[in-house]
Amino acid sequence: MSDLHAINDAINKRAGRKLLPSIGVSVALFAIVWFSLNYYRIIFAAIVALAIVLGLREMVNALKSADIELSYPALVLASIGMAAAAWFGDVNGLAVATAVALPCLLALLLPHGPEHFIRSASAYALTLIYIPFLAGFLILLARPDNGFERMMTFVVLIACNDTFAYLIGLALGKHTMAPKISPKKTWEGFAGSVVFTTIAGAVAFHYILDAHMWLGALAGLAVVISGTVGDLIESAIKRDLAIKDMGDLLPGHGGVLDRLDSILFAAPTLWLALEIVRRAQDSGLL
Repeated sequence: MSDLHAINDAINKRAGRKLLPSIGVSVALFAIVWFSLNYYRIIFAAIVALAIVLGLREMVNALKSADIELSYPALVLASIGMAAAAWFGDVNGLAVATAVALPCLLALLLPHGPEHFIRSASAYALTLIYIPFLAGFLILLARPDNGFERMMTFVVLIACNDTFAYLIGLALGKHTMAPKISPKKTWEGFAGSVVFTTIAGAVAFHYILDAHMWLGALAGLAVVISGTVGDLIESAIKRDLAIKDMGDLLPGHGGVLDRLDSILFAAPTLWLALEIVRRAQDSGLL
């Protein structure tokens, strides 16, 4: 038993996370997503909206460490409106809601005068686009009649991306991708993720979406690239703010944003890929 604890401690030290709680949280999140999508998809949209609200709280609190004050209630109100617009109005609804929300948030800064206006306005724009807008594409993925299949494909891809980048990086990682931003992310882990996620994409597209395997392989590659960029961007934000995690709500993961980092960027990537496939099929090109 002591040997098992020693091995677990060694893995936790190398990975920078507590492995077992992380696995438990991941399984619980998957169960929640599967249940909501399989039984009543609007529940999934509500879960995404809740995740957005929690992520906003983490972002607002993190920005306070840099003396940037944003209105959390205003961001929550705007984000709920954007989530609802995505569900009821598709991508056009999300785009219009974002276009309406941003100037409304910027107008809140006017009574405070011009001091630090650009800094606060930039923080509002970053927060609005980074969290509710990108998360809106999770709702757009689940919205169609085949939303369950689309989201299960996304879960397969994002799980393979995160899992194999972690495992291969843990076992073979020597060359860091961005040592100043994320010293534990390696090129070896990235390569492992590319290999396994492209394979998983091909299989998922064929058996879940009934689409060509080569399209799934390309989608898997795109998810790896976008997900990795999302992970690095969140790490860069934390480095700039001199914090380790965005929060502590999820054991083994940190905060909600620490779990959503790659998801937020991969969701619009897969949505775009599926939209291109759909339009190509409708026009007879595929």
